[in-house]
Amino acid sequence: ARTKGAVKTSLEQSLTTMDIYGLEPEMGHKEVGGIQAKVDKDGNYQIMEQLEIDWKYSTAVQAVDNEAFVKNIIEETFKENGLNVTFLAKPVDGIAGSGEHTHIGIALKLKNGKRINLFSSTKNHFLSTFGYASIMGILKNYEVINPFVSSTTDSLRRLKPGFEAPVCIVTSIGRSVEVPSRNRSVLIGVVRELQSPLATRFELRAPNPGTNTYIAVGALYMAMLDGIKYALENGKTEDDLLTELSKKQGDTADYLEKDRAYRSEIDVFEEYTDEQREDLYGKAPATVYENLSALEEYPEKKAVLTNGGILKDKFIESFKEAFLEKWTVEIEHRILNQYSNEIRNFKQLHHSDKALDIDLANWAKVNELRYALLKDSYSQKSLFTQIKEVVESKEYAKASDLQVIIEKKIAELRQSYSTYKKNLLDL
Repeated sequence: ARTKGAVKTSLEQSLTTMDIYGLEPEMGHKEVGGIQAKVDKDGNYQIMEQLEIDWKYSTAVQAVDNEAFVKNIIEETFKENGLNVTFLAKPVDGIAGSGEHTHIGIALKLKNGKRINLFSSTKNHFLSTFGYASIMGILKNYEVINPFVSSTTDSLRRLKPGFEAPVCIVTSIGRSVEVPSRNRSVLIGVVRELQSPLATRFELRAPNPGTNTYIAVGALYMAMLDGIKYALENGKTEDDLLTELSKKQGDTADYLEKDRAYRSEIDVFEEYTDEQREDLYGKAPATVYENLSALEEYPEKKAVLTNGGILKDKFIESFKEAFLEKWTVEIEHRILNQYSNEIRNFKQLHHSDKALDIDLANWAKVNELRYALLKDSYSQKSLFTQIKEVVESKEYAKASDLQVIIEKKIAELRQSYSTYKKNLLDL
């Protein structure tokens, strides 16, 4: 569907402003997310759209500067038209959130001013040696890149099956050299235009508008350099690298890990169960703590990021400490408060003289979940009280486990209450 009214005006004005500032916008359109517009009881038109805006590449630091500037332009322009913008990764449960696909490449500028894309192959190949090696470096080391890409509870909530958001470490490069990939289920894809070698690049699909793109881009390039170093020092050809990138789980490889697969040309959500997907491509972190813990769990991969002093240990530790603090504050003061209000609104709706046995059973299940989550007794502390206590004592591993349990219970409660309501005739 097309944008209309104030949304269309705001979008067009944002693109015009970006053009005035030399950002060279390339596309602005409605995306698949959002909710059907409606008029509320006061006659106000309620709109919630998911929009996408793309603009031209630049050098690494300038590109990230431009990103921050574009967000400011969009916020101010939409506000002038009476609309609010949120860059939250998952503002509404069950609705596609805000992604931010980051495109990365490496170009060589010659003395005569000509540019050469180091990812584009001069042979009948998907990528050059540099291209294959770079994407292998990202895939192998992504566990320690991910903390800088998805560092909040909100960002991890977006990465769920069913919303074209990546949940496992896998790439797609295309079924054949002649047909570029269109697989939207992977973490990182290869973007190629056969008639334009300069356009060859990677699209990382996991970031969101809250990602610290300065650090994320730095980590990505350090990982790419690790892959390139492996390829050049070992004299690997395009054929060698394509074979290794396409390895099956269990195949021994010189660089990539034996117990993993890294490439899929089929939709990993539709073709695999959750268990199969995790076994092949690794399990995604469920909490901020789990994600940040990878920096300690994989010291050899963290060393890739700190090589040469580009990303210093003290920077990484500072980032980790800051986002652990943000995570715990968010749990205590936002997430639990929101859930508490939601739970209290799950009230008994049936009349005792009209309720059937199934209504009583459905309500009993809802109430059991409500009590487990929120209500204390002398003999049993609720999950909310438990997580508050371990957060206060800085027992982060226990807080992480409890957050996973709470999220599952909340999802179960929502489903149970919906089932309970659907069987009632008189509300």
